[in-house]
Amino acid sequence: MVEPDEYSQDVLDLVDRIPSGHVMSYGDIAEYLERGGPRQVGAVMAGWGGAVPWWRVVRADGRPPAGHEVRALSHYAAEATPLRPRSDRVDMRRARWAGPQGS
Repeated sequence: MVEPDEYSQDVLDLVDRIPSGHVMSYGDIAEYLERGGPRQVGAVMAGWGGAVPWWRVVRADGRPPAGHEVRALSHYAAEATPLRPRSDRVDMRRARWAGPQGS
């Protein structure tokens, strides 16, 4: 079985550290790692994201991963992730996680 490369492992390690009830956007992750961009993070998540809390990685506007909206909303409800009123989008102002401090 193929193992993730260093960049992919760094993305997965960061996603695994996102606390319950919080999210990061694809761009937030790339910015935090100071490498890649939203598309590269998306490619990592598409290939390897099943091993980490994938629902905690959202689009910049708070939309859950395409094709996984129903499952993501179930996780958001279980974790009390703040959503925008009358919407299926995460409230980024309240739920965005800035990343581990001091890393």
